[in-house]
Amino acid sequence: MVAHGSPDVPIGGGADNSPDTNDVAVQRTWRKTPALSSMGPRLGTIFEDFLAGAGFDRAPWIAVVFAGGILTWFALGSPWQWASAIVAGLLLAIAAAAIWRGMEDRVLLRQAAITVGLVFAAGVATIWLRSEMVGAEPIERPVVERIQGYVLEREDQPAQNRIRLVMAVRDAESGESRKIRVNVPTEQARPEIAEGAVVKLRARLMPPASPMLPGAYDFARAAWFKGLAGTGSVIGEIELVEGADNSGTIPRIQRVLSSHVRERVDGSAGTIAAAFASGDRGGIAEADEDAMRDAGLTHLLSISGLHVSAVIAAAYLVTLKLLALFPAIALRLRLPIAAAAMGALAGIGYTLLTGAEVPTVRSCVAAMLVLIALAMGRDALSLRMVAMAAMFVMLLWPESVVGPSFQMSFSAVIAIVALHTSRPVKAFLAAREESWFRHTGRRVIMLFVTGLVIEIALMPIVLFHFHRAGVYGAFANVIAIPLVTFISMPLIAFALVLDLLGLGAPIWWLVERSLELLLAIAHWTSAQPGSVKLMPQMSQLTIALFVIGALWLALWNGRARLLGFVPAIAATLLLMTTPIPDVLIGRDGRHVGVTIDGDRLLSLRNSRSSYARENLLELASVSSDPIPMAEWPGARCSTEFCLLEIERGGSEWTLMMARNRELIEERALAAACERSDIVVADRYLPGSCKPRWLKADRGFLREHGGLALDLSSETITSVVATQGQHGWWRGKAD
Repeated sequence: MVAHGSPDVPIGGGADNSPDTNDVAVQRTWRKTPALSSMGPRLGTIFEDFLAGAGFDRAPWIAVVFAGGILTWFALGSPWQWASAIVAGLLLAIAAAAIWRGMEDRVLLRQAAITVGLVFAAGVATIWLRSEMVGAEPIERPVVERIQGYVLEREDQPAQNRIRLVMAVRDAESGESRKIRVNVPTEQARPEIAEGAVVKLRARLMPPASPMLPGAYDFARAAWFKGLAGTGSVIGEIELVEGADNSGTIPRIQRVLSSHVRERVDGSAGTIAAAFASGDRGGIAEADEDAMRDAGLTHLLSISGLHVSAVIAAAYLVTLKLLALFPAIALRLRLPIAAAAMGALAGIGYTLLTGAEVPTVRSCVAAMLVLIALAMGRDALSLRMVAMAAMFVMLLWPESVVGPSFQMSFSAVIAIVALHTSRPVKAFLAAREESWFRHTGRRVIMLFVTGLVIEIALMPIVLFHFHRAGVYGAFANVIAIPLVTFISMPLIAFALVLDLLGLGAPIWWLVERSLELLLAIAHWTSAQPGSVKLMPQMSQLTIALFVIGALWLALWNGRARLLGFVPAIAATLLLMTTPIPDVLIGRDGRHVGVTIDGDRLLSLRNSRSSYARENLLELASVSSDPIPMAEWPGARCSTEFCLLEIERGGSEWTLMMARNRELIEERALAAACERSDIVVADRYLPGSCKPRWLKADRGFLREHGGLALDLSSETITSVVATQGQHGWWRGKAD
C-alpha cells in the first residue's frame, strides 16, 4: 500500500472622434462608484424596514444573544479569544451608537446593534466569570488516600446498590479545602451518614474523566462547574466521627418521602412514583430508564415543566374553586390573586422538595411568571415569559446552556408556545358550538400535533448529545402525558394526604396500576422495529444550523419566519451525509472499535465496562453487541497485538493494536510498525515505531484525547479540538 498523507491533527483614417478606451474605463469606474457607496445605506434601509414591519417580540432575542455569548466562550479556546469576543461586542455597540447617532431612519437598527453587542459581550463575560469563581482544579493523578471530610450531599441510588456522597475535605499537602464525590456500597449506607456528618474513610480517587471519544459526555467539564476535584469509591469501612443532625432538612424529607412511596408501591412502578413525589430517580432500573428513553418518555422522569405545571395548576384550581364556595370571601378578595399565591407556594415547595435541579428551577420560574400574568389579567402564554425564565437560569447557571437539560427544556417550551400562539392553531382551538365528542377530538388531535412538533424540535438536540433518539415518541406521549398529568400525579398527591389518616392504600393501588401502564407503553414502544434512530456525532455546524433555523421559525412572525427552513434544510442535508467513523480509539488506548459492513462493530477488548461499550456503540451507530476482535476471522491476534486489514476509500489499511502492556523486542516492534498504517497502544511506544499514518500511543492520546478516524477522507477528529485552554482540560487521559 502507498503511504497516506499526514493527518491534520492539534496532532487608420482621419480624425477619430471616438473616446479613448482608457477614458471609457475611467468613466465606467466613476459610474460604479456611487452605486457601490450606496450599498451600505441601501442595506441599512432594508434592515430597518424589515425590523419595523416584522411585528415580533424582541425580548426573546435578547435571551438568544446572551446564550450565544455563553456558547461562544465554550467554542473559543483561549483567554485572548474570549477577551476579543467581549471587545468585539462592545465595539459593535459603540460603532452603532456613533454611526447612526441622530438618524431617524436608523432608530431600530441602531437599537438592535447596540443591544446585540452589549448582551453578547455580557454573555461571554458571565460564563467566564462563573468559570473562574466556581471551577475546581482536578487532582493531579489517581491516588488512594485516607481522608476525613464533611458530607455536603447524599444521593441514594438503590438501583446501583450504592449511595453517593459529596464531601468537603482538606488537602493533606496544600491544606486547601476541596470537594470530592465518592461511591459507597449500600451495606455501609447508615442513616447517620448524611448531610452534616463528618466521616473518615479510605478512598480511591481519580481526576474527573475527559470525554472517552469525540462527542462523548464531558464529565470533566460538568465536574469543573460543580466544583469537584476528584471522584472515586470507598475502600473498606467508613468511620463516623460525627453524625448528622438532619431532622427537618429538605434532603432528609426527600429521602423519607421517597422511601415511604416505595414502601406503598411495589416494583418499578414504586421507583417511578418516588421520582414523581420527591425527584429521587436513584431507584429506577436501567432497563426501565432505557425503555423510557427509547420511547421518547424520559422527560416524564425528570422533574421539570410537566410536573411543576401540574402541581401549580392543581393548587391554583383547587384554591380558586374552594374560595368561590364562600361568598364572604369571594366578594372581598380577588380570587385569582389568592389562587396564584397558593399555586406559587405549591410550586416553590415542590421545586425545593425535588432537589431544585436546573430544569425544575427553570420550570418554577416560568410558572411564577405565568401566575403573575394570570393575577394581572394578562396573556400567560408568551415567548417573553420563556425568555425571562431563560435569562434567570443563565444568569445563575450559565454553564447549563451547553447541557442537554437546558436545551431540551427550553426547546420544548418554545415549540409549545410558538405552536399554540400561531394563527392556525388559535383558529383550530377557538371556542365554537359543537358536541363534546368533536370538542374532545380537536383537543386530542392538538395533543398529538404538539407531541410531534416537540419531537421534531428535540430530535437534533437528542441526537447531538446522546446519538440516539426515539422515533415514536409523539405517539407514546399522546397517552403518556395525560396519564401522568391527570391520573398518576393527582393520585400520588391524594394518596399522600390520605396516608395522614391511614386510608391511602386503595389509592396507592391505583397509582401502581397507572404507572405499570406507563411502563408497558414505554417497553412496547421501544421494542417496535425502527423505534430508535442512531446517529454518529454530528458537527457543531450542523447542530448550530438546526438551532438557528428552529429559533427563526419560532420567534419571527409572518412570512419572514419561513426563512428558518433554509438553515434547517441545510442542517438536515449535512446530517444525512455525516460519516460513520471507521475507527474509534478511546482516550486511554485500551478501548478500540472498528466498524465493519456498516452495522457491526469489532471491539479490541471484551470490556465489562458498560460505559466504554455503550460509547463505542453509540458513536459508531451500531445497535448490536460488539464482536471481540480476537473472534473475527479477518483479524490475526497474538497475546500482544491484533492485526486487522480493512478496505476504505479504495485503499487497504493495516491496523496494529496492542492488547496489553507487555514489552517486546524493539527491532521486531519497529518492523511491525513499518508495515502498519495505524498503531494503537495504551503505553508509550519507542521512537523507532513509525507507522505510515498514525501512531496513537499513550503519549499521543494524553495530548489529543480520544480519536475518531474517517479513513476514506483520511481525517482525524480528536477530543482536544473542542477543549482549548478551559480549566477542566489538562491534555491527559489517565
